[in-house]
Amino acid sequence: ITVPGYAASKGAVGQLTKALSNEWANQGVNVNAIAPGYMRTDNTAALQADPVRSKEIISRIPAGRWGEPSDLEGAIVFLASPASDYVSGHVMTVDGGWCGR
Repeated sequence: ITVPGYAASKGAVGQLTKALSNEWANQGVNVNAIAPGYMRTDNTAALQADPVRSKEIISRIPAGRWGEPSDLEGAIVFLASPASDYVSGHVMTVDGGWCGR
């Protein structure tokens, strides 16, 4: 996956989330998304295996580590629960503080 393709897709998910949220809210449907940061997955295996690149990436993540897929569990449970009944059109970032820098 190339960076432009990934970036365009991630941006599209955010805009689609907002558009569908507005379109379906009056039908009682909430539409939200989760935007993960650098996660330890097969998609990032080459970056993780490169000690120089991995160190560069980790140095820019305030949490100081790669995210684990399990780090997404809290966001998933929240968005699937009644606690989020009035949340719609939101893209929840789970990125170890990357976007908060």
